[in-house]
Amino acid sequence: MHHSTLLGRSGGGKVWPVLAMAVVMAVGCGAQREGAGNLEVRNCGVGQKFPSPAQRMFVNDGNLISMVLALGAQGQTVAVSSLKRDAETLRKHYGDAVDTLNSVAPDYPSRETVLAQRPDVMVAGWSYGYSEAANLTPDSLRAAGVAPYVLTESCRRADGERGVVDAWTALRTDLTALGAITGRKDEAARVTGDLDRRLAALRSAPPAANPPAIFVFDSASDTIMSSGQFGAPQAILEAAGGRNVLADVADTWTQVSWERLAAADPDAIVFVDYPPQTVEQKVELLRGKPGIQNLRAVKDGRFLNLPYALWTSGPLNIDAAEQVRVQLERWNLVPPSGIRPAFDDVVR
Repeated sequence: MHHSTLLGRSGGGKVWPVLAMAVVMAVGCGAQREGAGNLEVRNCGVGQKFPSPAQRMFVNDGNLISMVLALGAQGQTVAVSSLKRDAETLRKHYGDAVDTLNSVAPDYPSRETVLAQRPDVMVAGWSYGYSEAANLTPDSLRAAGVAPYVLTESCRRADGERGVVDAWTALRTDLTALGAITGRKDEAARVTGDLDRRLAALRSAPPAANPPAIFVFDSASDTIMSSGQFGAPQAILEAAGGRNVLADVADTWTQVSWERLAAADPDAIVFVDYPPQTVEQKVELLRGKPGIQNLRAVKDGRFLNLPYALWTSGPLNIDAAEQVRVQLERWNLVPPSGIRPAFDDVVR
């Protein structure tokens, strides 16, 4: 998993070179150049070679698996890992294709598990499977003859933290790049076109005079795992007409203090439905903590719980944005918009 076990966050180790923001935006991180059975894709600001088209991808984590399913590239995927918690959500959106996937590890795979499948490409991210501690890194895979693709949302900056572009740009970059890598550019254009159409509808919805402040609550112990300006939740909440209270934190998924939540006194709290903490346990924590139990969102029970695969960078982010918008309207925190989500993913 990416971030939620508070002990499991990766850090240190190799820092990926990152181009200046303007250059990254100009090349789109996903510019491609075709060769004889080879393709060069800019990934985390660096040109990397990939087989063209990939035939044996190993894909880790529900959000990355959702990209493959959205592109219809499940037949080019030799194995997946960390699928189980997202299988039901992905089945709802992508149907029986989910059941054709070869799931070889319930959580993060070991390097040995990956290499045993003889993949030509691995699709994962920093804190979404890649880990120096497990020696499962882009460098170690490249040395073993596997072309590694790194989730753009997880690209590392020079300071070692993650996040180089806003989350919608990161998502379009990955869909376009994976469309090229799998030889499914038309499908990628269709998926990004649908994303842009729905995003435009959300952005044209009437805004609140004061956008409601929203806190992202992933999991908690002595600190809370939440999400800053480069995480998908920031883009989701903004598109829905809200404001991420951690918009000033230059990171993707990050830990903050309980005091930070107390000081924010948000209008609403959104949960990432993610084991091992149930939503009931999270609500119990909030309602039992002095200084937290009297926050507006907690007193009024303004909680929304959506699956992991909707909050982490992937094509279901737009579904999350639509569903957050509708819930904010129900709470009278934003004006009515007429937006009707195609799915209801709320975990109750």
